[in-house]
Amino acid sequence: MILIADDDLAVRTSLGLLLKQAGYATRAVATPEAVLAAVQETLPRLLLLDMNFSLDTSGHDGLELLAQLKRLYPALPVVLITGWGSITLAVEGMKAGAAEFITKPWNNDALLQTIRTILRLHEPDAETDPTGLSRRQLDRQYDFRAIVGQDARLLQVLRNVGQVAATDASVLIEGESGTGKELIAEAVHQNSQRRRQPFVKVNLGGISASLFESEMFGHRRGAFTDAKTDRVGRFELANGGTIFLDEIGELDLSSQVKLLRVLQDRTYEVLGDSKPRRLDIRVICATNRNLTEMVQQGRFREDLFYRINLITVRLPALRERPEDIPLLVQHFVDGLRATYHRPALKVGTRARHWLQEQPLPGNIRELKNLVERAVLVSGKDELGPDDFQAQFQPTPARIPEPGELPEPGTITLDELEARMIRRTLEHYGGNISRVAKALGLSRGALYRRLEKYAIPFDAE
Repeated sequence: MILIADDDLAVRTSLGLLLKQAGYATRAVATPEAVLAAVQETLPRLLLLDMNFSLDTSGHDGLELLAQLKRLYPALPVVLITGWGSITLAVEGMKAGAAEFITKPWNNDALLQTIRTILRLHEPDAETDPTGLSRRQLDRQYDFRAIVGQDARLLQVLRNVGQVAATDASVLIEGESGTGKELIAEAVHQNSQRRRQPFVKVNLGGISASLFESEMFGHRRGAFTDAKTDRVGRFELANGGTIFLDEIGELDLSSQVKLLRVLQDRTYEVLGDSKPRRLDIRVICATNRNLTEMVQQGRFREDLFYRINLITVRLPALRERPEDIPLLVQHFVDGLRATYHRPALKVGTRARHWLQEQPLPGNIRELKNLVERAVLVSGKDELGPDDFQAQFQPTPARIPEPGELPEPGTITLDELEARMIRRTLEHYGGNISRVAKALGLSRGALYRRLEKYAIPFDAE
């Protein structure tokens, strides 16, 4: 049974009819006291809880009721119902233990999808035995062919991925650079009901603020200067499938607002076309940043943070699962045998042990590059420790914080110039005239540098 709690009769009636048509048994109540009595009588599978039960519409009565319910029934999943202007309160509710929030007026399909997802997440598969976890068992249930490893930490991640994939829950993948976040995103898609639909990857770190709407939502011919033809946005390309938003921590605040609107309403507008379009997508995000710290610093919207991380998957660094390094090395060597037509290629036991002892801060990506360099440079069929030591490159210096100059010898002048141009473009919203003035360049000189560094821009 799903319990509907709202003081508005029209809302209770509308939700009751919608859920009945979808095959759910429901019960509707109008006051906090009735909610507590109904839950005590029969614990529902899910509670749809309005934020307001009084005329002041502050939402505090809803938050107090939520806190009381979570103390008494911590396992009860609660979905908050709020207006767009009260999203800040909904975020407070998420902190207090709510599973998700929806805004009025809601989209029926999106609401039903949310309910299905929450119910599935709170009713784990009884056939899955966490104590008997093995790679062989996981491979019998799910498609993880692209992922190499059998470390316990990785297996726990894969188990979570397999369980979550069957839902439409938004997933946030956290982990250091090179840990395989894109592979995990693809695994979520491949094991979902959307596997035959598009899987669209978007590197948000490579999209400037001025181009965000055009890239993500598309545009009509003539929507802005240089819009010579229609452009299909990434969301439209992903419709019906999954969109993977990589490096979401790089997104500027103004673009975060636009993204939040789309993820909340599941609608968007193409630039130059005022007709709203519906979206049916699953959203997977990834970052190597600490989004919690960014929220505290005011650099990432808290409401967006709670919208994208219904489920969080944290990937272990390669140094945390050294036993998987020989398996990864073998996987890379198998591929290189075919690529370079060297069937006798292999890595010696001592070399495998040496690689296991390395910190490899670049994780799987660094290991793969190291193996390929050693294969290409050594020319041997069997690689030893010396072949890898000769190609081992020291860890690059850390990237300086904003406003901090890099250490001498860690960056070229061209790289520093390109970085400054990108930051200035973002700061001035892509206004070429203001960017050129701020950098002390003529427009022509700025255009030449934009082309030199392949930096996208809007021509004026």
